[in-house]
Amino acid sequence: MNDMTTTTPIQITDSAKVEFKRLLTENNVPADHGLRIGVKGGGCAGFSYILGFDVKKNDDETFEMDGLPVFVDKAHLIYLQGIQLDYHTGLDARGFVFNNPNASKTCGCGSSFAS
Repeated sequence: MNDMTTTTPIQITDSAKVEFKRLLTENNVPADHGLRIGVKGGGCAGFSYILGFDVKKNDDETFEMDGLPVFVDKAHLIYLQGIQLDYHTGLDARGFVFNNPNASKTCGCGSSFAS
């Protein structure tokens, strides 16, 4: 049974992929881990994003992006459909940025949203 999906509801920019791969290497993340993207209740706008390295879980959908395995809980896909994950290195902003076209409002720091 192949649970690897080819169509991805999430877009990861090249700059974000480079940064994730750098973090994987520098932090000696185990080979069975991938990038986890998700949401959880909370934050000043209603939902907060989940971002980190984790192992695949039973309810995950798996996507392969340029050799980077990405895990998303199937229940979270409705909130993440069409999202773009970017990485900024500018003086005014540095770090991962979620561009969510489905968010009806976002907080000032960009780490939470309402759907």
